[in-house]
Amino acid sequence: MESKKLHYYFTPALLGILMFASNFMNTNLFKFGDNNFAVWFVISVICFACGWFINKTLGWRYGGKVVFAMIVAVTIISLLMISFFRDYFAANELLTENLILYSLRDITLGAMAFFGMAVVEVLTTQRDSLVLKEKLKTYEDLVKDAKKEAELEIREAKVTAQKIINDAELSAKNTFLKKERIEKELKEFIQAEKELIKKYENIG
Repeated sequence: MESKKLHYYFTPALLGILMFASNFMNTNLFKFGDNNFAVWFVISVICFACGWFINKTLGWRYGGKVVFAMIVAVTIISLLMISFFRDYFAANELLTENLILYSLRDITLGAMAFFGMAVVEVLTTQRDSLVLKEKLKTYEDLVKDAKKEAELEIREAKVTAQKIINDAELSAKNTFLKKERIEKELKEFIQAEKELIKKYENIG
């Protein structure tokens, strides 16, 4: 696989930062309170846009691998951080459930990025499908036109061949008639010569 441009990886890095930053929404550092949903919605939309751009730059397969690796990496880092700083993330009680919830945050935002990639892929596939349909239609029209031209040329060739055959038959017939006429004239000439010779013999 050809090397990708370095600045293409800025978007996956931004996606990872957003996923990691979502862990701080309920902490004292970023406590939005009633605006948590609005902030979460904005982050989700940005992650969707990141996925859209990743698919445009890195492609579906390679970009998908990068996004998946980013989800795994950020999730592991988040779990380690939350485990070491339980007090800060209010995860002293029910640590396992809190780890699962924080993991789901990262996975959900990663899924939004995948959703953005999927939307681009679907739109691109539909566009390519329309282009292929147009090309197929054009090709079918060309085949129909070529078929009509071929049928016309075959018809013209048959007419020309029939004309050549008729001309050849007519020429052969004329040649045969000419031959018969010459043979008849030659016989008449020989007969006339014989009669003339007999006359000379009788006179002598």
